Amino acid sequence: MSGKLIYLMGPSGSGKDSLIEAVRPYLAARGCEVMRRVITRSAEAVGEDAIGVSQQDFQSLKAQSAFALDWQANGLEYGIKVQLDDWLKAGRSVLVNGSRGHLKRARERYPDLLAIMLRVDTHVLQQRLQARGRETPVEISARLARNELFLDSVDALRAQGVHLLDNSAALSVGVQSLLALIDAGIGAGVAASA
Repeated sequence: MSGKLIYLMGPSGSGKDSLIEAVRPYLAARGCEVMRRVITRSAEAVGEDAIGVSQQDFQSLKAQSAFALDWQANGLEYGIKVQLDDWLKAGRSVLVNGSRGHLKRARERYPDLLAIMLRVDTHVLQQRLQARGRETPVEISARLARNELFLDSVDALRAQGVHLLDNSAALSVGVQSLLALIDAGIGAGVAASA
C-alpha cells in the first residue's frame, strides 16, 4: 500500500517550521517521514531545516530530475527531492512544507494528497514576522496584506478540499490539531495516540 503525501501550506510566518519540528517526534509512530526542502537560500539563513544550495546547484539538480516537485516563490527556488516517491512507494506517508501556488501541480502528480493550510490571525502573524527579523517593515506590511486576502478566501479553499488549521494559539494546540488531521487523512489504523 502506498503512503500519502501530507502537503502543509501557509503564509510566511504562519508557524510551519515550528509546527513541523514540534510534530516530528510523533510522526514516526504514524509511518510518516518529514521531507526537507532544497532552497536557494544560504544554509546559514534563519528559518526551516532546509538544504541550502546556490542557484546554479539548484538548476543542476533540476536538470538531473532530482526533484519530485519544484517551484519558485518570493525570489527563491524550492525543491522536494525524488526520495519522496521512494518513501511513498514503500508505504511511508510524507509531510512536506509545500506552496499554495504549487498546490494544483502537486495534486496533478499526487491526486490523493492531504492538503492542509495554516491560517493565523493577522496580529499574531505580525508579531511572528517581527520577531524572526527576516523581512523589512515594507515586506512585513505586504505579507500582512496578503494574509488578510487569504483569510477572505478560506471558504474557497475548503471547497477545494483543503483542510484549514488555525495556528494562532500555542504551539502545543497546533501540534494536536495537525496530528488529528494527519490521523484522519492517513487512516485511523495507522495512527497512534500522541
